[in-house]
Amino acid sequence: ILHYSPFKTGWDWLTLILVLYTAVFTPFMAAFTDAAKTGESTAWIDFLNVVEVFVDIMFVADILINFRTTYVDDGEVIVNPRKIAINYMKGWFIIDAVAAVPFDWMLYGNGSSDALTQGLTGILKTARLLRLLRVARRIDQYSEYGAAVLILLMATFTLIAHWLACIFYALTTFERANFLNAPISWLDSLAKQHGITYHINGSEPDTKSRYITALYFTFTILTSVGFGNVAPVTNYEKVFTIFVMLLGSLMSAAIFGNVSSIMLRLYRGTEEYHEMLASIKEFIKFHYFPKPLADRLLESYQNTRSFTNGVDMNCVLKSFPDCLQADICLHLNRNLLDNSTSFRGASPGCLRALSLKLKSLHAPPGDTLIHPGDVLDSVYFITRGTIEILKEDIVVAIIAGKDDIFGENVKEKFFMSTKKAVNKSAYVVRAMSYADMHKIFLDDLYAIMLSYPDFASIFLQNFNVTFDIKQVG
Repeated sequence: ILHYSPFKTGWDWLTLILVLYTAVFTPFMAAFTDAAKTGESTAWIDFLNVVEVFVDIMFVADILINFRTTYVDDGEVIVNPRKIAINYMKGWFIIDAVAAVPFDWMLYGNGSSDALTQGLTGILKTARLLRLLRVARRIDQYSEYGAAVLILLMATFTLIAHWLACIFYALTTFERANFLNAPISWLDSLAKQHGITYHINGSEPDTKSRYITALYFTFTILTSVGFGNVAPVTNYEKVFTIFVMLLGSLMSAAIFGNVSSIMLRLYRGTEEYHEMLASIKEFIKFHYFPKPLADRLLESYQNTRSFTNGVDMNCVLKSFPDCLQADICLHLNRNLLDNSTSFRGASPGCLRALSLKLKSLHAPPGDTLIHPGDVLDSVYFITRGTIEILKEDIVVAIIAGKDDIFGENVKEKFFMSTKKAVNKSAYVVRAMSYADMHKIFLDDLYAIMLSYPDFASIFLQNFNVTFDIKQVG
């Protein structure tokens, strides 16, 4: 069975659900096994017993499946059955085997069904909780999501409170049955509220009332509230309560610490934005920038921030090897490379080289991209928005369409004798609306064309600049 197959993925999720079921109902069944003594209907207990049998069977089946499931070792998928078995035996087999042992079948098989046997069975069946270690390993992959971490923390807190409630009830019933004669425990107070007298082998509050009261007590102690309407009376109950208080303080510290880090993570980007904005304002104030230029600086930063969401693409790309950088850039520039007629017929290698050299730009309305006299060192490909070209404050052209190009006509320059000539702009190029575009430096473009002569001929044939802004003469 392939470890990445849909069947194995579905099976893992099924066993995960069964483990979570076990984490909730196994402690409950271990503690509240005396529900039949109260005269309650035991239909739901019978149903849970059937489910328990199903869980035992599924856990045994999971062991057999794991003995036939591939795994990865040093980048190689291992399919040899002997190696798979050895790897599983060294790993999770012992935990899975202990969790799958049907203790109730083994103990009830000898015909004994007294309270001691039932209690021992319940305690032994809590070994299933060892499988929660696998759940913890699976949960690690969601630790980067703040909302998921909060939900997991609350679920863990609730689950621990549930376990402690079961232990609290089991401790009290054990103590009353073996040591106490006087009706002084919290169960007696609960019985009085129901208008009955508590007896271990007689009348008792129903299971729902006992469980909810125990859970209410553990929640109040774990959260350090402790209203006192349910309180420990005996020494054993007090010692247990002290332990729960210590555990609650540790859990509160862990939860609040994680919540604080999550909130810092959520607002970290906002804080960086405001700090940078304040730095720009101080920079403007210190150097006495005129208001029009100052407004352009602030607007440029705000628009760039909203466009990139505060992510520095260059820093992200540098964290990956060159081969992955090419794949990432190819994906980011895919629309231009696929739709522009200038790049049709380029080989995959040529497209990867082009994608590494293309730079993405975003311009807000009114942003000046090129001034008169600027050196023309790039060609610009528009993917969205409208660009106006002006000369002496007079609009001479408006470029508004995909696959439009402005800059210098490289057809006239792609010769070794004239390629080094430096040309300058005769126009002002300004964004009329929010515009997205790609640019490539002419030196990079020429280098790629020399490396891929087949592409050079096709590119020069298909390349048509929409407006040549080169200064004549």
